Amino acid sequence: MSEFDEELDARGLSCPLPILRAKKAINGLEPEQTLKIMATDPGSVKDFEAFCKQTGNELLSSTEEDDNFIFLIKKGS
Repeated sequence: MSEFDEELDARGLSCPLPILRAKKAINGLEPEQTLKIMATDPGSVKDFEAFCKQTGNELLSSTEEDDNFIFLIKKGS
């Protein structure tokens, strides 16, 4: 089983586009499903932390690999 249900490639996009695209993708998920987001905007780290607090979704992980920021967000119920 994969650690995520859907993947969003937001690399090369600047704020607020990664958040807007993630919001749209999460809206299409069922509760408890997980979205993996790949971004290159350094501001996305704080943006996704704030996004999850405001929306009730859970930020499972936030990592950086080779100038890419990888986020796993579980949709709230």
